[in-house]
Amino acid sequence: MIHRFHPFGGAFACAVLLLLAGCSTRLPLIREESSSSSSQQEEASLPEPPLQEEVLAVSDPAEEESSSEAAPEPPAEETADPSQLDLLLLVNAQNPLPEGYTVSLVPLDDGQAVAQEAVDDLRAMLADAQAQGLSPLVCSSYRTQEKQQSLYDKQVQQWLDQGYGLEDAQREAARWVAIPGTSEHQTGLAVDIVSLYNQVLDHSQETTEEQQWLMEHCWEYGFILRYPQDKQEITGITYEPWHYRYVGRETAAQIRDSGLCLEEYVAALAE
Repeated sequence: MIHRFHPFGGAFACAVLLLLAGCSTRLPLIREESSSSSSQQEEASLPEPPLQEEVLAVSDPAEEESSSEAAPEPPAEETADPSQLDLLLLVNAQNPLPEGYTVSLVPLDDGQAVAQEAVDDLRAMLADAQAQGLSPLVCSSYRTQEKQQSLYDKQVQQWLDQGYGLEDAQREAARWVAIPGTSEHQTGLAVDIVSLYNQVLDHSQETTEEQQWLMEHCWEYGFILRYPQDKQEITGITYEPWHYRYVGRETAAQIRDSGLCLEEYVAALAE
């Protein structure tokens, strides 16, 4: 076989080879740029992780102050007024004076004394009664345990002298003089008020002008007639139209309007 030589064959072949060689040297550069661009795009498209620690560590003082101001404070706990609890203290045969009970006393005339909570209203009541031409007299007020014991023993003896047995004498005596430890006089909130012209502690007191004025107006000064005639079965004490108990002006007005005695009023509050 005879091979013919083309005059341009060698040069053409060389040119093709040079072109292929040049392309091969640039292709990797194109691929590297493409790979780098793709990588940058992927990195740009990925979300950056949140800087949790830095966010937690950094805070705006203004926001803290605003948050502090916006947060509501918890409501304060309501507490009972100690003086009001003392004013409503129920003392009778079923409810003896609390152990360790103490009272701040203020002296009156003639050696009498009452609780500090009651003294101003008591003085105002007596002064207003005197301004009406009346002569009220406080004949008994605060009593010590010893004083109450002495009065009770004397009452028991009176019934014994009338021929009563000891148990019957003690039971009858307790209707007139409270057993020591169960007397309102030991609270300092109770007073016996009589007319200067009738100082006998019996039912004749209710006919005096002093008692009639006191029964009508005592509530205005925070006092109540403690042992009314129509409540003897509830109080356990005979009618005493001279015995007044301080409970405060608001409570006295409520008791007057309701017609309740103190036992009933306290029971109604507990319901």
